[in-house]
Amino acid sequence: MKKIKHFSVSQKVLLLFFISIIFSILFSFLFIHFLYKELYIRSVKERLIFEGKQTAAHFHYGSLSEDIKEKIEWYNLISPYEVIAVDQLDELHQHFPYQIDYKHLISQEDEKKLSSGQYVVKEGYVHELDRKIVGAIFPLTHEQNLIGFIYIYIPLAEIPEVFSKGIPILILFGLIFFVLIYFVITYSIHSIFRSLRTIQTIAKEISRGNFSKRVPIQTSDDIGELASAFNKMTESLEKQDERKKEFLSNVAHELRTPLTYIGGYTQILLDEAYSSKEEAKNHLLLINKETTRMQKLINDLLQLNELENKDMTLEAEPIAFSQLILDSLELFAPALKKRNISIKTDLDDEIIIMGDMNRLHQVFCNVIDNAIKYSFENGMINIALYQKEKRAVVIVRDNGIGIPKKELDRIGERFFRTDKSRSRETGGTGLGLSIVKQIVALHNGTMKIESEEGQGTSVILSFPIVE
Repeated sequence: MKKIKHFSVSQKVLLLFFISIIFSILFSFLFIHFLYKELYIRSVKERLIFEGKQTAAHFHYGSLSEDIKEKIEWYNLISPYEVIAVDQLDELHQHFPYQIDYKHLISQEDEKKLSSGQYVVKEGYVHELDRKIVGAIFPLTHEQNLIGFIYIYIPLAEIPEVFSKGIPILILFGLIFFVLIYFVITYSIHSIFRSLRTIQTIAKEISRGNFSKRVPIQTSDDIGELASAFNKMTESLEKQDERKKEFLSNVAHELRTPLTYIGGYTQILLDEAYSSKEEAKNHLLLINKETTRMQKLINDLLQLNELENKDMTLEAEPIAFSQLILDSLELFAPALKKRNISIKTDLDDEIIIMGDMNRLHQVFCNVIDNAIKYSFENGMINIALYQKEKRAVVIVRDNGIGIPKKELDRIGERFFRTDKSRSRETGGTGLGLSIVKQIVALHNGTMKIESEEGQGTSVILSFPIVE
């Protein structure tokens, strides 16, 4: 099948320009005809009727004498009008033996009007003269008696004759105008589509995975805004690409280590290269531990992917916030006792929020678990809940190892951990706070982390309350 060639946008604009010129010329032509017909012909007709009435008013002698007819002939010599005076209508044909628009000069209806003292206007094309004419027949009366008729007419000038001086000027200035417009539009098209062509070129590079190029912004108009938006989109895609690569690298790293352990110790067990059953059992326990870690990692990834799905919906219900926090704390009683960590709470029992109970329980389990893992033994964790400007604010603070300031902004990124060796010991995957961050966002909440190394960390969560 033959591919249909489409016009480019610049070609379409030029085509639109030429169509506009054609319509402008057509409009000018119609406008000139309007001037000719409505102004020139109308003014000629008005002057002719005025002259006819004035001429007819002079005939009050009772009859058309030869002297009067001589005066009419003299008038014809000095006037642009042709005047014919006759005693009877039938005589008009002798002096004006032409048809107007291929019809007889006087119809029966015209005779009735003239007989009643009214004048008749005659307008149309005369083949013999090859011109349009405008004329009028006036009845001549004396003491209410019809004594004759005069027919006054004038050939109309053609359009070029009427506008003989105006048309060349119109054509000259029209050509100058259209040439100027052509260059202005050509320059504008080149200026506009230069940026668009640059965007098109860079878009092709982006499709190949090259996110390094940017569109130069040379104007502050719509095209400049488009270029700016395109650059922002490119930067966003570049960051997403970097995150994707980092994510794949982290997943590979996280899976490589446990798989190395599992593969190594499995080979030892297959080769029976152990000295005792106790050693073999330890190898199996390590394989089981790493397998559990991989399962948790995969489950966290699946859960995070589900939370980031735009179609994700929450099973929202009114929740007594303080009770949710206390229920979450109960699960960590053995871990708190083992490390001799105290819990101090200051909770507002009146605060109610709308949310998904299971998801929010997951948030506090993760935050409290981190507070316990990264606290010093014999330490203390403070949990406060209070209302501030129609929002419920929760602060979970530990007095543990803290987080370096340079790494605070990265907290919540996938697989980011401040202490990788310690995280491996505690079984962390680096996805917990990413999940927390996503769940909080789905509840129209905010998460903020404040920390100092050696002093501890505060996780500050905020949610809208039910009024």
